[in-house]
Amino acid sequence: MVCRVGRRHMEEKARAYLRIYGRVQGVFFRSSMREVARKYGVTGWVRNLRDGSVEAVIEGDRHALERIIEWAHRGPPLARVDDLKVRWGEYKGEFEDFSILR
Repeated sequence: MVCRVGRRHMEEKARAYLRIYGRVQGVFFRSSMREVARKYGVTGWVRNLRDGSVEAVIEGDRHALERIIEWAHRGPPLARVDDLKVRWGEYKGEFEDFSILR
């Protein structure tokens, strides 16, 4: 829920779990996602999975998460995203930064 307070808006915090399929490993997807997440002040993590997909958990302002999801639909220049699944969840505030898990 977003509340209006004068000209300012309170941030709606959210969490999203992403699974990205396609040519998303070996194309700097994780490091690019970290840059984008930090640009938007989003915390969480991203990692490669054995099946060739990438998964991520992102938390922060819902609008910022939507911007990252929009970016993840295309990824960095060398990537080819065939499918992206998003599952929304409740904000937990458990991350201090955005990291790449190995």
